[in-house]
Amino acid sequence: MKKLIALVCAVALLGSSARALEVAAPSALLMEKETGTVLFAKDEHAKLEPASVTKIMTILLTMEAIDSGQLSYDTVVTASAHACSMGGSQIWLKENEQMTVSDMLKAVCVVSANDCAVALAEQIAGSEEAFVERMNARAAELGMADTTFKNATGLPAAGHVTSAYDIALMSRELILHHPDIRQYTTIWMDTLRDGTSQLVNTNRLIRFFDGATGLKTGSTDSALYCLSGTAERDGMELIAVIMKDATSAQRFQDASALLTYGFSNYALEKVVPETPLPPVPVELGTQATVQPVLGEGSALLLEKAKAGTLTQSVELPASIPAPVAAGDPIGTLTVTSGEEVVAQLPLLAGEEIPRVTFWQMFTRLARMACLAG
Repeated sequence: MKKLIALVCAVALLGSSARALEVAAPSALLMEKETGTVLFAKDEHAKLEPASVTKIMTILLTMEAIDSGQLSYDTVVTASAHACSMGGSQIWLKENEQMTVSDMLKAVCVVSANDCAVALAEQIAGSEEAFVERMNARAAELGMADTTFKNATGLPAAGHVTSAYDIALMSRELILHHPDIRQYTTIWMDTLRDGTSQLVNTNRLIRFFDGATGLKTGSTDSALYCLSGTAERDGMELIAVIMKDATSAQRFQDASALLTYGFSNYALEKVVPETPLPPVPVELGTQATVQPVLGEGSALLLEKAKAGTLTQSVELPASIPAPVAAGDPIGTLTVTSGEEVVAQLPLLAGEEIPRVTFWQMFTRLARMACLAG
């Protein structure tokens, strides 16, 4: 049901207004975070070099290692000779220099430090090669079918490619499940090493686009200028992916155009039942009724013109037979805008209701007989 609703919404949203939007980049995509709906796409499956936008996956795996307890923000990482040899964007780690995971994450997110990205990779997996295996495995789990990673940094390597669509998928996974990353991706200027190392964010959106939350820039001579830019307004967060733009300024201009289009035309509505949902009688259950609850996926992405004109209707059965499992679908909440059905959301059993046993039924009947006598 959820997949069908998402498909219907995606088809409806990719209308003529989206086709009228133009960006200079040869490959681009705009996605809404909560629902994963694609609002704009241009050659989104082209396999291109992502440059340092690669590091979104490195950051994602680092955050997952923190969540699992493998690392903490205070874990001290020792820089290896390999990590210090990366070149490109870096903070000039010296071999055996020690720095916390938090400071290394800051360096990766703000100035795209290749040396810190590899140091984190080695801390998590033992070697960059082993970490790259994890990157590709995680990409496969996320459905990133256009992606092959060859390193943890995005430095040029034969066969290291991804797509705008895949970048949006891993960006969504990061910001949806690890919102704490904003403590780094929203930094404009900061320091490391007790103030001796200055950091200025490579992502100009952080300073110049209202509501910007991140996420990662990338550029090399062959990849040209890439970006996964995220921003949030009025409770809706969007992901704008730009690949292979001709100049740095153009990638920010294109991303700003995509984000502005999304915020101007769409709104995210969290559906809440307008009135309390009545309990549903349960036949031969251990308790008389079960309380319906609204299932997950109750956030609707709508054209702004429709967002303020929503009405609801609820369909629930007169009764349902036991046993009832928690999460069983037992009804539907239909959301309409005028005559148009916007969504049909499942109403689920909020608890488990077993079927009464023979002895429970016998006891129940005997009690009723006693009361009657």
